[in-house]
Amino acid sequence: MRNEEVSAFIENLNQPWQIEVSNRLRQMVHQSIPEVEERIQYKKPHFLKHGHYAAVISPSKDAIAFMIMNATGLAFPRGFEGPVERKWLKIREGDTPDYELLANLVIQASSTL
Repeated sequence: MRNEEVSAFIENLNQPWQIEVSNRLRQMVHQSIPEVEERIQYKKPHFLKHGHYAAVISPSKDAIAFMIMNATGLAFPRGFEGPVERKWLKIREGDTPDYELLANLVIQASSTL
């Protein structure tokens, strides 16, 4: 289900490319986790499955970090950062993220939630 606070948060990002990337990530999470809930928490969009964090969109001045929670045991390609339990990919202007790869990782990570 879409949350109006999350919609407003994304629409109010400074850069058009950040809005576009965030909307694509949001759509991808909804397609990957049909029962996902979303809300603004810690001033960022969080996506939850059965009350557990599944993913986070974290904008900064020059990037959008997409964080996948519950990541222990998953194989992440180069470019991802973070401890074993959560990994993130920083997406910058002009980057072309592999949304299919991200969707597969989200599906795997959230499968045990």
